[in-house]
Amino acid sequence: MANKLEITLTRSLIGRPQDQRETVKALGLRKVNQTVEKVDNAAIRGMINKVSHLVTVTEK
Repeated sequence: MANKLEITLTRSLIGRPQDQRETVKALGLRKVNQTVEKVDNAAIRGMINKVSHLVTVTEK
């Protein structure tokens, strides 16, 4: 079974560039402190890397 990641939006998107807003939306996050669970793969890791200053990630 593939590893999973819990991704939580911890910082607001107000004043952030449009590409960062779209990346967070693509991860399925809409509100601060919302958590989603995603499969660990290269595409998700790249998205997390782009907005790492806005989210926290825990491996499950």
